[in-house]
Amino acid sequence: MSPFVRTGLLCLERLFVAIGAAFAVWCALVIAEATYYNALPVPPPPSTRTLPGDSGGATGGAPGAWLARLEAPEVNLSATVLEGTDDATLGRGAGHIENTALPGQPGNVGIAGHRDTIFRPVRNLQTGDTLILTTADRVYRYRVARTAIVDPDAVSVLDSADHATLTLVTCFPFTFIGQAPQRFIVSADLVADDPRSGGSGESGGSGESGGSGGPGGSGR
Repeated sequence: MSPFVRTGLLCLERLFVAIGAAFAVWCALVIAEATYYNALPVPPPPSTRTLPGDSGGATGGAPGAWLARLEAPEVNLSATVLEGTDDATLGRGAGHIENTALPGQPGNVGIAGHRDTIFRPVRNLQTGDTLILTTADRVYRYRVARTAIVDPDAVSVLDSADHATLTLVTCFPFTFIGQAPQRFIVSADLVADDPRSGGSGESGGSGESGGSGGPGGSGR
């Protein structure tokens, strides 16, 4: 083998090693960021309440802002819910779907997540399972009413009903490689709405009470 060829192969080997190292560092940073956001604690309840000003009622805040913590005890799901469903937000946690109700507002609260990370346990949810949405000041408890598989343009799943609801959206099939062609939908009805009693992660009481309440996500 000539010195020229040997030098070329050595340079190529070093290039592949550098690319592999850079990719490993990038993966580690992505995993670390997602772990950090998913571990964010629920803020303590506000000590005072004020009437809304000129900006109107509640809003979801800026894209990526903390909104709530979503839990499904039966399938061991615990996820931070951030505002928005852009790629950066869904890479960090679950995302509140734009133009759907916020927790505590009348309507349908839509939350999306990636099927291969945050929302992996969603595939195991069944009718009757409990979903808990904890905000800074209240705990909303839902009961799964149905699951469905729909096309991405079936935005009617986010329509408001005559009662407060929660809809989870993720891609389907769960084991599909590439851009998944369908969406897996979990629809749940609000069964309890309680104030938080304090602490960074406490839930309110569990007594049932009345409450007020296009599928998001990328192809992952």
